[in-house]
Amino acid sequence: MKVLVPVKRVVDYNVKVRVKSDGSGVDIANVKMSMNPFDEIAMEEATRLKEAGKVTEIVAVTCGVTQAQETLRTGMAIGADRGILVETDAAIEPLAVAKVLKALADKEQPQLIILGKQAIDDDSNQTGQMLAALLGWPQATFASKVVLEDGKVTVTREVDGGLETVALSLPAIVTTDLRLNEPRYVTLPNIMKAKKKPLETIKPEDLGVDVTPRLKTIKVAEPAKRSAGVKVPDVATLVAKLRTEAKVI
Repeated sequence: MKVLVPVKRVVDYNVKVRVKSDGSGVDIANVKMSMNPFDEIAMEEATRLKEAGKVTEIVAVTCGVTQAQETLRTGMAIGADRGILVETDAAIEPLAVAKVLKALADKEQPQLIILGKQAIDDDSNQTGQMLAALLGWPQATFASKVVLEDGKVTVTREVDGGLETVALSLPAIVTTDLRLNEPRYVTLPNIMKAKKKPLETIKPEDLGVDVTPRLKTIKVAEPAKRSAGVKVPDVATLVAKLRTEAKVI
């Protein structure tokens, strides 16, 4: 069984992002970049399925600039067998990513696609759902447990009211949530092995996909800074301030 795992290169979650002085976007110059944490969970889950003998091959895929090869190498150090970079300098949007992944799925014919539920930079939470619609495959989002057996994937997913368990026939798409697993620490020997694994670079045009952005960013601004709090002597004063100053009651 072949599993496709899309991964994204994002600003590391430990980095405090800064907005460019002209408000055109986020400044990523000289900023540490890493694999999107949700995608790292997806790669870990695919690797565990392979170690359990359920999966025979894991293919890591990413869309982006040349430097995104580092993200693919990280994925291969975790457990992917090979990587595919769809190289583009465009600000690629979720629908464009879904179209690229659809073309790759048609080419690679995976039985399962596992990806993070969202990226921590744009928080769109759209790519997995769009890909399922384009492929016409069943999907299970926000997975906290994945069981693969008898030609089906059973997914426990987190919903507002608690947990929901769904069974999907393959091929299928699963998007991962935080509680699915804890990704392993990537060791130096595995990093060295990953350098020798095959990495293919193609262009979106090779797949017949137009990744031209459909949206235009007008301005990016930092959130307003919180004003200092004040102490009040009693509840009556608090209610008065909420009514007259904050105007929330």
